[in-house]
Amino acid sequence: MGSTRLPGKVLKIVDGKNPSLYFTISQLKQCKNIDKIIVATTILKEDDIIENFAKNLGIDVFRGSVEDVLDRYFQCANYFKINTIIRITGDCPLIDPTIVDRGIEIFQSENYDYVTNTFPRTFPDGNETEIFSFNILKKAWENAILPSEREHVTPYFQHQNFKIKNFENTIDNSHLRWTVDFPEDLQLVKTLISKIDSRPIHLEDILHLIKSEPELIEINNDHEPNEGLKRSLEKDKDFLKNQ
Repeated sequence: MGSTRLPGKVLKIVDGKNPSLYFTISQLKQCKNIDKIIVATTILKEDDIIENFAKNLGIDVFRGSVEDVLDRYFQCANYFKINTIIRITGDCPLIDPTIVDRGIEIFQSENYDYVTNTFPRTFPDGNETEIFSFNILKKAWENAILPSEREHVTPYFQHQNFKIKNFENTIDNSHLRWTVDFPEDLQLVKTLISKIDSRPIHLEDILHLIKSEPELIEINNDHEPNEGLKRSLEKDKDFLKNQ
């Protein structure tokens, strides 16, 4: 709830009735290969409302560190005894379950440590999918020191000798975004949901709509993908200067 760019963003109403987080959970419930969904939020009092909302939907909740999200993930996975973690950020109400399932199938097809579609990204922002083993999560938790590694959970993986696979979209749509980070993003997501009747909402549904109404992408095109990560990388520079 403490987002600086859009406070309370995960519980902003997006369809006249349900909040963004409801859609994230509903989309993920359509995945064929997920056993459990857990909302991992912070210990801050302001996030009590997230815990209550998730529990009312029958979703497990774990509460942990505010800034050290890597620690929150590790403690959550350790508490629930999870061997394989699928990381979906809570500001992705239009995450496509078929993309998530594709990532899981790739992870299961070979003995990968980490499967992602973010390194590099070819899918629209809002479809980031990461699957990794508890073993490498533990290694990151024990060894990662940079602010970006602690805040964004997985950057440490990319600089280690882990078995990594990046899966890509057939077309590079990384310039598009329907994550919810700014008021303009929320406006776009509301518009997309109002114009698409099918549930779950798939990537193809949104691309088809944008093709017929290209002006929609103008709603939030002032913001670049991964702005939060870029700020963390700047913090890394300051951190290293002080070591």
